[in-house]
Amino acid sequence: MDRVYEMPEEPNVDPISSLEEDVIRGANPRFTFPFGILFSTFLYCGEAASALYMVRIYRKNSETYWMAYTLSFFMFSSIMVQLTLIFVHRDLAKDKPLSLFMHLILLGPVIRCLEAMIKYLTLWKKEGQEEPYVSLTRKKMLINGEEVLIEWEVGHSIRTLAMHRNAYKRMSQIQAFLGSVPQLTYQLYVTLISAEVPLGRVVLMVFSLISVTYGATLCNMLAIQIKYDEYKIRLGPLEVLCITIWRTLEITSRLLILVLFSATLKLKAVPFLLLNFLIIFFEPWVKFWRSGAQMPNNIEKNFSQVGTLVVLISITVLYAGINFSCWSALQLKLADRDLVEKGQNWGHMGLHYSVRLVENVIMVLVFKLFGVKVLLNYCHSLIALQLIIAYLISIGFMLLFFQYLHPLRSLFTHNIVDYLHCVCCHRHPRSRVENLEPSFDAEARQSVV
Repeated sequence: MDRVYEMPEEPNVDPISSLEEDVIRGANPRFTFPFGILFSTFLYCGEAASALYMVRIYRKNSETYWMAYTLSFFMFSSIMVQLTLIFVHRDLAKDKPLSLFMHLILLGPVIRCLEAMIKYLTLWKKEGQEEPYVSLTRKKMLINGEEVLIEWEVGHSIRTLAMHRNAYKRMSQIQAFLGSVPQLTYQLYVTLISAEVPLGRVVLMVFSLISVTYGATLCNMLAIQIKYDEYKIRLGPLEVLCITIWRTLEITSRLLILVLFSATLKLKAVPFLLLNFLIIFFEPWVKFWRSGAQMPNNIEKNFSQVGTLVVLISITVLYAGINFSCWSALQLKLADRDLVEKGQNWGHMGLHYSVRLVENVIMVLVFKLFGVKVLLNYCHSLIALQLIIAYLISIGFMLLFFQYLHPLRSLFTHNIVDYLHCVCCHRHPRSRVENLEPSFDAEARQSVV
């Protein structure tokens, strides 16, 4: 069954239209203006223009290393963005020379945005007319605490527009974590050691920060969609605001700590940061090799073993890039058919934040004890304390979201409070557990918010 995420905000449920097997016919999906596509294209063009401008400035000032790193981060993320859009739209099997040429000159997002806008205007002009080609899509939905299976008729044009939206969501993550994160980190580092803040660099850092925050927010939304693929997901303004605050505090505090640590140790910090990234990168591959599973062959039917391996390596690089700066909200599982662990793994999340908190404290202590006066007129102890508090506040917003604001929290077998209770009470005598009543065990397993 085809999967389409563009569904009506409030499905009109008609009791008379109930079908067999408790399937309810929902209203036809509405199409909305593609704001997300325009915003992603604006971020891509703005960051590209500001990066190229800074490359020109660095070259004019004979700052070769700064120019090389700025250009490298821009080129790597731009190439990965082009490959992502080509892969999602499967352009290699189509006769679209103009699109391929635009991707070749790194302007693929621009032409894709124009295609999406043309598709939207076509739908707007034909609003109210029935499309000759439709498909049926079924999704589960929680209505008044009850699980209901709803069926929609989805037209071909709406499916195409939804494919554009999904492609840009993935493109935004590629740009954020493979381009904007290293670019923002490096530009902050250059600002600290040069003690200069030119306007062009400020614009580049602002675009990078917005891109990272937007990509991290989309990362959470896509993680929920992937884990609960059979459900219709709807996030309200309060949930999105909580995720945005959580991710903004988490990423900014983490990147600032990395910058201060790097400015303190200079080249001596490179082995530590590289080892950190490699551990995250090889973790899913070590689990895959230990499981003895075979290479998944469902990624793309036309791919050879080498092509599949290249795609898996690219996914792992993105996974490592996300976890290097923030929590990915998904656990990569190469032995699984869907490549991700769909269970709500509280242990993996707790381990990630515990390790990152210890790392941040160590790097902040290194900056406080051995750091030079990179920030004049500021107390190093106060800076260190503020960064750790900001990271702890981000963890608090994360716990708030999963405990009270997650759209499908009623499906959790255990919630945050249950997990923390188990962690705090795991040393209690085993006899106390064995004496529990079976009915109490059943109720505890079903405890939800």
